[in-house]
Amino acid sequence: MTASRSDDFLGLAGKVLAHTARSALAPKPTRSVPRGDTRFVPPPASSSADETEANDGWGFADTKFVVQPNGSVVLTGKRYNISDIELPALVPWMAKTLAAPLGYDNRHDPHYPPPVPEARQAPELLSDLLGFLGRDQLSAEPLVRLRRGHGHTGAEIWAIRYGKLERVPDLVVFPSAHEQVVQLVQVAERHGACLIPFGGGTNVTDALRLPASEERFVIAVDMRRMNRILWIDPVNLTACIEAGAVGRHIAQELGKYKLMLGHEPDSLEFSTLGGWIATNASGMKKNRYGNIEDIVLDMQVVTTRGVVERPAVGPRESIGANPKNFMFGSEGNYGIVTSAIVKLFRAPEVQRYGSVLFPTLGHGLDFLYDLQRAGAVPASVRVVDNTQFQFGQALKPKSTGRAARWKSQLEKALVTQLKGFDPQQLAVATLVFEGSSEEVAFQENAVYRIAKQHGGMKAGAKNGERGYQLTFGIAYIRDLTFSHWAIAESFETSVPWSQALSLYERVRERVRREHEARRLPGNPFFTGRITQVYSTGVCIYFYLGFYCKGVADPVRQYTELEHAAREEILAAGGSLSHHHGVGKIRQDFLSTIYSPGSLEFMRQVKRAVDPGNLFGASNHGVRGTVDLGA
Repeated sequence: MTASRSDDFLGLAGKVLAHTARSALAPKPTRSVPRGDTRFVPPPASSSADETEANDGWGFADTKFVVQPNGSVVLTGKRYNISDIELPALVPWMAKTLAAPLGYDNRHDPHYPPPVPEARQAPELLSDLLGFLGRDQLSAEPLVRLRRGHGHTGAEIWAIRYGKLERVPDLVVFPSAHEQVVQLVQVAERHGACLIPFGGGTNVTDALRLPASEERFVIAVDMRRMNRILWIDPVNLTACIEAGAVGRHIAQELGKYKLMLGHEPDSLEFSTLGGWIATNASGMKKNRYGNIEDIVLDMQVVTTRGVVERPAVGPRESIGANPKNFMFGSEGNYGIVTSAIVKLFRAPEVQRYGSVLFPTLGHGLDFLYDLQRAGAVPASVRVVDNTQFQFGQALKPKSTGRAARWKSQLEKALVTQLKGFDPQQLAVATLVFEGSSEEVAFQENAVYRIAKQHGGMKAGAKNGERGYQLTFGIAYIRDLTFSHWAIAESFETSVPWSQALSLYERVRERVRREHEARRLPGNPFFTGRITQVYSTGVCIYFYLGFYCKGVADPVRQYTELEHAAREEILAAGGSLSHHHGVGKIRQDFLSTIYSPGSLEFMRQVKRAVDPGNLFGASNHGVRGTVDLGA
């Protein structure tokens, strides 16, 4: 071999050896995405501590606000951050706000249970039901039927505490599987019965109230035994969950795998997945996780025309007019949702709270607008008006000890004297940040920078967390007011940014005028908060009430007062509802928000899908205006 050829050979050998060495040292390619079917079936959820719910009011049976002989209020039980703590300022503040003599001795004790209408009889239907249901899946007990005959409007709770309901279901069934719902629909249709789906019973729209003209045998279908997570796919971040699963249980079970749904309505503890779909619900953290229509990918629905379902679902599809879209906001009119495939999210790396004080609600609205434009909206951001801020202050325990009192006085001096805030005008924002460390840091920087531009002052993480968690505890306040001669309820709307503040002010003024014109006692209670933000506008959530001792028909007066407020909302550019729905409580406004062609379209859909009106809830006008009787 010549010297030149030898050099060429050695050079080539060196290159081969170098390439081999580099290949050996280079990191091996790995598969980031697992292949194949990545779903798993979680074990059944174990039963937890006592979860008995109240039949005569909101929430858990062991939890309610009680006025003590010394005038303080205590939230019984141990479930919430204000439970079992004396709240000395609440009743005095409520009495001052309503200009009414609220107190321990001025009580309006409930008369629960009310008379329950006798159940109609259908022995042949009952015999057929027992062919595929166990006896423990059927109940004609009066109080069981009563609870499935109403939701949580103020009028409904007032009726079961101080009056009665004219019509309730004749039977309650508790299916435990999809196939049982299919059979139930077939049997009920064959016997000419009526079916009313029931989830958590938390609606505030009269959606569960039966029409006064309903003469058929009515079966309430309580879905809460269908509460399983059928499968979880942690790779593709989806799950299939039965429609009767309650929000708090969904969160607990997914949390075991560091996953979450992200949907947190105020009724999270008691409402169901099926109910969220039926009302087209929204949650407090929709900014990050979306509304229910963003979260649900597909669903299984039993109708009189068969089962609406598909063999598979993609991340996003263009497949014509998908029947599942008709179920969002369907309010029990078309069928029974038995399960849904939903998006999941990984539990956030970081969760932090925050709060900001603003000179006025207007400053808070301007802050939200600029925050939305900056693309830095956290998982939850809500701005409450001055009345709601004061309400939150009244829910604080008494300061004990000299140091605590000094701290409280210094904080008030800082806000009112140094910053110049008017305590009768200021508003507060509560914030929940969720995501990676980088995301949360970016959002916090943007939030507090923009807040400062609008006169905002940081009020601390502790106040933010307390404000957010109070949402669940203060839901019990409505029942406290009933027990002391006040009547109150909530309602909501969505509105474009440019009309939001004027809508709030117009509704407040309309309520004041209507209260005065009706010569109702004291002052009206009115408060609002901005709860969800969009690029196009916001949701505003209101509370309305008044002292009603001596008023001949408090429910009628409240209904007419809220009706007037809703008229003003629509006149001011707001929507009929952002997330509560229509039910029957807002049926009178449908011709205002829909054209005749739109209304006829909805009625024709009902006739096509359910020609015999088996699903007889008759909500949002699909059967015309519904009379609920007295």
